[in-house]
Amino acid sequence: MDNYPMSQKSFFGDKLKERLRFLPISLRLGGPLKLLIAGVVLIIIFYNLFFVYVRPDEYGIKVVRIGINPGVHTEVYHAGLTFILPFGLQQMFRLPKGVQVLELTNFPETAAKAARKDRAAHIQTSDGFFVDVDVSILYHIKDPYLVFTTIGPGTLFEDNGIIPKAEPALKETLGKLTTEEFYNSPMRVKKTDEARNRLNNELNLKGIEVDQVLVRYFKYSQEIQKNIEEKKLQDQMVFTNRAAARAAKEEAELKKIIQEGMVISAVELEKGKAYVTRKIAEKDLYVRTKKAEANLLVKLAEAERVRLKNEALKGIGSERMVGLKMADAYQGLDVIILPSDGPHGVNPLNLNNTLQLFDVRKGGGQ
Repeated sequence: MDNYPMSQKSFFGDKLKERLRFLPISLRLGGPLKLLIAGVVLIIIFYNLFFVYVRPDEYGIKVVRIGINPGVHTEVYHAGLTFILPFGLQQMFRLPKGVQVLELTNFPETAAKAARKDRAAHIQTSDGFFVDVDVSILYHIKDPYLVFTTIGPGTLFEDNGIIPKAEPALKETLGKLTTEEFYNSPMRVKKTDEARNRLNNELNLKGIEVDQVLVRYFKYSQEIQKNIEEKKLQDQMVFTNRAAARAAKEEAELKKIIQEGMVISAVELEKGKAYVTRKIAEKDLYVRTKKAEANLLVKLAEAERVRLKNEALKGIGSERMVGLKMADAYQGLDVIILPSDGPHGVNPLNLNNTLQLFDVRKGGGQ
């Protein structure tokens, strides 16, 4: 206080006196509040000592060290509060319930943040080359009691469970592929499925089940990668040339088929024309035949008519009809000079002789 002026010293002195004067009142008012705070603290301490909360995405395994039924309990605890005895008498261990991810990669920044990460699998192919494979292994704890009793608590299911088994299983299965076969997706997937089955054969006995083994990326050394790419380009050129040759062959075959089709079409067209010509000729022949038959029938009918008419003219009264016709013929004549005597004489007034002359009536008729 010696470093301050007198006015400031008196000001601080007044303030200190004022606070000291009201201090007993604040202590008397804070009594119930202290009890409430103390109760809350006791409840928190009791809660932390005697209860453990198992979250919805966790399994709980209870271990009893001192008391009734000591050891690891087979009952698996799920989400909720569980009563335990404090001071190490009982303890609750928690294991994850959901899908876990193990990322084997040399590029941790490309992996999932929540995943456990380890180096990429270094695999030797069946033809002697080495390749670094980035793999994602998806798995889950199937039996937490079995995991706890065979592997241990905490993250030991990763450190002593899945991680030591992952790379050997991948080497055993993917190592059967050649350098080129790594680029064959169906073959690669088949081998990752074999790796999953191999892992399950070992880890199911410890309560862990592998769901998927996924190859995300693989990389050879730069020299091998370059050789592979060059060989792939050569293979692609071979395939391209084969495809071009096959296409040319197919195009020639197509042209041949088109030409054969055109020839067949022309032949069939000519056959059709010949068929039409033949049918037209048959039609004309039929028409001419029918016309000839019809004309014959008409001629026969006319001949029959003439015959019937002649027969009719030879009947009774025919002489008179002829005479009448002759009379009509004579009406148009002004002068006609004919011999009137002798056997061939014509006497127009002698009708009988006229009929005999034209062979209408025989001699001696009336």
